Amino acid sequence: MIILKIIFLFLFLKIFLDFYFNKSLKSKLVLIPQDYKYRNKDKSSEVIINLKIINKSKQKETMVSNLNLDLDFFQSKNNQYLKDLDYEESIYIYSGSIKKNIHNYWPTAIIKANSELLIQVILKFRNSDLKNKIKYIWLKIFWENYGHFGITKKQDGLLVNLNHHNKKELIEIPLKLGYKAIAVKTDLLGSFDNPIETVMKYCKNVTKEKDILTIGETPLAIMQGRYVAPQNLEYNIFSKILCYFFHPTSSLATACGMQLLIDKIGVMRITFSLILGFLFKCIGIKGIFYRLTGFESSLIDDISGTVVPYDKSIVMGPINTKLFCDKLSKQLKVDVAVVDVNDLGGVKILASSNSSVNNILKEILKVNPAGNSDEKTPIVLIRNNI
Repeated sequence: MIILKIIFLFLFLKIFLDFYFNKSLKSKLVLIPQDYKYRNKDKSSEVIINLKIINKSKQKETMVSNLNLDLDFFQSKNNQYLKDLDYEESIYIYSGSIKKNIHNYWPTAIIKANSELLIQVILKFRNSDLKNKIKYIWLKIFWENYGHFGITKKQDGLLVNLNHHNKKELIEIPLKLGYKAIAVKTDLLGSFDNPIETVMKYCKNVTKEKDILTIGETPLAIMQGRYVAPQNLEYNIFSKILCYFFHPTSSLATACGMQLLIDKIGVMRITFSLILGFLFKCIGIKGIFYRLTGFESSLIDDISGTVVPYDKSIVMGPINTKLFCDKLSKQLKVDVAVVDVNDLGGVKILASSNSSVNNILKEILKVNPAGNSDEKTPIVLIRNNI
């Protein structure tokens, strides 16, 4: 009896500490991309990127004690990495309407509760035809948060597309049951891309009445900014232990992947679900763990789980999928679904504007017409040939 009391006391204390540390003793600063533009100027090229840091805390002010940038460059063909580009960077911060050049020294900035800091990054390249040399810039932001929680180092990555692909490339793929798939090739997508506007750009005047538009959950999540660098996660002994019980290919088989789920739903729910999942598996019933932990646990893609340069980030599942489907369906006047499909024939419908299409999608998407590699075809239209 005494042992049971100790166990229950420990569990209660752990739940309390989970809640306290996850909700209170963490930085509430988030970095949000705003927009960017490209221009030629004086035989050079400039890329102007606007960002903001928001303090979501209702009470605590937090300081950004340091912020530095690093850039990776990619050509369009197979996202080929390019190095040794000559450029200068300038960072400006706004104090009210006053814009200040920090001259390569970040002054500690205090962001009050429910406030924000506007930042502008200007990259100047000694090349007036930069668009023909590189396609994408991967902007890496290293910044420190300082406050009541101590000091936390964060890393964010943002994709800047210098040369948007305007030509619509469609790939037709025959399916069974009298349907065909039309895979829509897109640019590499990023958090600067508005999900609704981006899909509209590629699919307007392409969709037909009675089409079903599907979009992969990972590219939608990336456009929503639902990816995180593992360096931002403070993994602990619990994540190291719990990840041990998963298959090596699972995104929950690493401490960082597991820690991301712990931050979302807590250690106790995961432990309870793991035990029940094991017991049900012993009697031949699989998938109980993911049912108990929710859809998000099965939608986490650990590093290397997606295309360059997101292969160094952990991608979470998208949010507000039903709202996205309904809005896009209203705009394009077709049924819309957010799907998770793999090359093993697994098909999950995360949300749809019309649930009556779910069964047919589960059947005909088993061949995964979008592909599972670097095809850049996140949007697939399902069309009845009859």
